[in-house]
Amino acid sequence: MVKKKLEKISGVQRLKSTYKNQEKIILRDFLAMERTTLANERTLFAYLRAGLYLIIAGFAFLKLKDFSEIKWLSYTMFGFSAVLIIYGMNRYIILKRKLKVFYDTMELEYEMTKMDKAEESEQ
Repeated sequence: MVKKKLEKISGVQRLKSTYKNQEKIILRDFLAMERTTLANERTLFAYLRAGLYLIIAGFAFLKLKDFSEIKWLSYTMFGFSAVLIIYGMNRYIILKRKLKVFYDTMELEYEMTKMDKAEESEQ
């Protein structure tokens, strides 16, 4: 049952790379994945922050009375901020799915190791 789950996880989600780990994941690798997860979240927040700054700048340009001929710039900022936020969220979701495959694989390998040790102790 565990082996079927492992095959299902490793074959279902292939997002832009077909990398498959051939070795057991050790603590160093697990910590590296945690750092990658945190970096992914920081990157998402940077995209959101930049998008919000562009929205604020767009409103500022709209409210300027002396510069009514450059209202197009504020609307361009609104559009660019929407694109930036959507792009950041898309990147976040893709990497999160990739990391989930590795986490699930690691958990199933751990379960298989436990089952193997239990079988050895029974014999």
